[in-house]
Amino acid sequence: AAGRLLRAADAGQPEAWDRIYALLYPDLHRIAQSQIRRQASPRVSPTSLISETWLRLSGADLKVEDRRHLTAVIARAMRFVLIDQARRALTEMHAEGNCESLHESHARDPDAARVERILSIDQALTRLSAIDVRLGRVVELRYFGGLSEREVAEALDVTERTVSRDWRKARAFLVAQLGRDGGDGEF
Repeated sequence: AAGRLLRAADAGQPEAWDRIYALLYPDLHRIAQSQIRRQASPRVSPTSLISETWLRLSGADLKVEDRRHLTAVIARAMRFVLIDQARRALTEMHAEGNCESLHESHARDPDAARVERILSIDQALTRLSAIDVRLGRVVELRYFGGLSEREVAEALDVTERTVSRDWRKARAFLVAQLGRDGGDGEF
């Protein structure tokens, strides 16, 4: 069903995107919950993350091959929505004079530590992707997207064993990049 709807959307039938949204909503909600649990403050709801992501994607000229590809695109877009929210929060903290530096404010403001963590993970993932694009995609889909190794393997068209090896390598890289805080079981 998703393949047919994606072809209809690609052919310019705007109502197809509405049906795709309804079809994928359970997956979108699962991905959003995973990302919020790992990255965002409790003030961000899955519904608001899905809405902002879908609005951003609706303005893009998406060329997606199948449901797996679309799910991967959505997971990546959600990551960028959360990164943008973290940057806005950081700007607001500085504008309100709540912190001179993030390091000084951790004890007073747990949100500052969360924002710094989100941005540090994003920077480390950007460095990883520059070295090995597939390792970066595995992290996006596993860590940010909450997908299983099987789902990542399908999305990237590789074996589960390859995903497992890539995930181990990527985690080692991220822990090394993030220092001792990266080794707290997060990856």
